[in-house]
Amino acid sequence: MSAEIRSLIDQIRQSSALLRRRLDWDTATKRLDELTALSERPNFWDNPQEAQNLMRERQKLADGIAIVQSLEKDVSDAPELMELAEGDPAMLADLQASLTRAAEIGQKAELAALLSGEADGNDCYVQVNAGEGGTESQDWASILRRMYVRWAEKHGYQVEELDEREGEEAGIKSATIQVKGENAYGWLKSETGVHRLVRISPFDSSARRHTSFSSVSVTPVIDDKIEIDINPSDVRTDTYRASGAGGQHINRTDSAVRLTHIPTNTVVACQMGRSQHQNRDEAWKMLRSKLYELELQKRKSVADAQYADKSAIGFGHQIRSYVLQPYQMVKDLRTDVETSDTGGVLDGDIDRFLSASLAASVAKEETT
Repeated sequence: MSAEIRSLIDQIRQSSALLRRRLDWDTATKRLDELTALSERPNFWDNPQEAQNLMRERQKLADGIAIVQSLEKDVSDAPELMELAEGDPAMLADLQASLTRAAEIGQKAELAALLSGEADGNDCYVQVNAGEGGTESQDWASILRRMYVRWAEKHGYQVEELDEREGEEAGIKSATIQVKGENAYGWLKSETGVHRLVRISPFDSSARRHTSFSSVSVTPVIDDKIEIDINPSDVRTDTYRASGAGGQHINRTDSAVRLTHIPTNTVVACQMGRSQHQNRDEAWKMLRSKLYELELQKRKSVADAQYADKSAIGFGHQIRSYVLQPYQMVKDLRTDVETSDTGGVLDGDIDRFLSASLAASVAKEETT
């Protein structure tokens, strides 16, 4: 057996064993049987919302179990296939390619299995705010928003624009998008923080190098399983004329809505809906999301203080540098993951950073 194939088999074996443990195999298979039996009851769809939640849970379990079974089969079949392929370079190459694909599937499944937080499976809001620096920072905020939109599109997620404040000359002062899809929050939650750009400014006639900062906030869309109580008297509601795209109607009426939660000074806004009622409903969802994220930060405050030099989820912490001049480099300052493919990163290829942050976060939780 070649060293390459032996290494691949070891990787697949390790992945399947880890996934078994994370699934809690016996509990997962028992729960899958329970959900299958429930789904076959005649009255199962009497409560459509609950039924959909249970079916999503069932599908997630079924997918996880199927991946483990497939990986274990690849490992058990490998010795026999090696025997058959001995002396046949073409068959050996096919076997190695097949095992390579299985190893990649195992690695991806390992990362997905780490998404076990209360809201990791939910949709999320991504808010980008330009820092100080005028047009340069506002242009950088616009580039960041596009980066997340491109990432979402590449992964089959839906993106909805909820709010935007345009810059005076270019870019945006702030914008909020909603990313819709399985595990959207789980993957993007580590992007919260300050992102730093170094480049030759296209707005500087002297072609000098500028440093710009923009902050990103990622919060989960809260479903009915997570209760967030808000006293309406603690919330101030302001309506104003929308400034974003939307046709004549959106600019003629005070349809945009801004909510301020006075005790925490949390502000959210929505202006992309067709009516004030629609914007108000969406703004309340965003507010619940923000307050839920504040609660998560409180729960993690002790651990965050211990790891403040390496991990930060609050505003004001620089998490990643994007250097375009005098050299090309994007580096995550929490995990030390870096790449010279700056164009790819700004076009949405940020999986290496998301995966490393997720793995580091889980490792930190397991040691505290």
